[in-house]
Amino acid sequence: MRVKKIIVECCRVLLGLVFVFSGFVKAVDPLGTAYKIHDYFGVWGLSSLDFLTLPLSVGQSVVEFSLGVLLLLGVFRKYTSLLVLLVMCFMTPLTLYLAIGNAVSDCGCFGDALVLTNWQTFFKNVVLLGAAGVVWRAARCCGLDPQSPIKRGVAAVVVTVALITGLAVYCIEYLPIIDFRPYKIGNNIKELSTVPEGAPGDEYATLLIYAKDGHTQTFTMENYPKEGTGWEFVTADIRLLKKGYEPPIHNFTITTAEGEDITEQVLDYEGYTFLVVAHRLADADVRCAARLNDIADYASERNVKFLGLTASLPKEIAEWNRLTQSFYPFCTMDAVTLKTIVRSNPGLVLLHNAVIIGKWSHNDLPREEEINKLIKNEYYR
Repeated sequence: MRVKKIIVECCRVLLGLVFVFSGFVKAVDPLGTAYKIHDYFGVWGLSSLDFLTLPLSVGQSVVEFSLGVLLLLGVFRKYTSLLVLLVMCFMTPLTLYLAIGNAVSDCGCFGDALVLTNWQTFFKNVVLLGAAGVVWRAARCCGLDPQSPIKRGVAAVVVTVALITGLAVYCIEYLPIIDFRPYKIGNNIKELSTVPEGAPGDEYATLLIYAKDGHTQTFTMENYPKEGTGWEFVTADIRLLKKGYEPPIHNFTITTAEGEDITEQVLDYEGYTFLVVAHRLADADVRCAARLNDIADYASERNVKFLGLTASLPKEIAEWNRLTQSFYPFCTMDAVTLKTIVRSNPGLVLLHNAVIIGKWSHNDLPREEEINKLIKNEYYR
């Protein structure tokens, strides 16, 4: 009986820690989870439900974190363990489907804090499903934990839900309190975009398809048929065998309206550069436009570069400029990259020698005093 109790308690703690961690990282970056749900909806043909992505993201983080806390506290064990079991009964087949079809690159269960492959996620869920079954079976006959009165349990639920919901709302309105992405403050974009010398590259195999007498057959470069054998070449199929090294930042490309790539020019600049990041200007919050214009004026007076980055069409850029009376130039960049750089539309980033030294949401743009603390009293030529 003692061994059985130890196993049950180990399963309970394991489940609690995983659910708390999963819910916390989702609450820290609810927009990131919303983008992942958007990917799911796109694969399943449910793009019309995109308006639900953010509420579902917050709801998922609240449910996971709260269940994890209740498991660790040991309150309402019968009902908590049943809900956890139901969650795992839903998630395990879903992740098996994702692993087989590979429709989405990763499930996003731990956000950017811990990226797992689809098969790793499935096997992880198999273990958690087994643990959930053990905890639920042990709790079926227990009802409420006698050491945790109903009032204490209800108080735990209310406090937990309030705290994790507040955290998620704060990180939506401002920025994630912990940045798990490669564009966090202190990172050097150029260094993280560079492939180290000697790093393994992608490995490919070339398959050659030939036809003869109405039948097709696949050959390799080593055994394809020679001329005069009656085989007729049809096509070649190049397949990726093994993914090589991919730098943490691999899609940071800045292009001007004229089509010129100025990425190196921006990253090699030995000075300060403000980047207004707005993946979609049509949806950007215009209430911050006046403050952005003030910062642009500040930058102009001090020879600090000021540049807008967007994935919007030229007509949307022109409309933004008209509405906001802004004068700073816009360049284009991949929308996914822009969403990864800063979880705000628009957001503001400050670079110094390719190093990110400041990031702000449109709800918390810096005042001159804060900028002065980051920018030295130097004028760059």
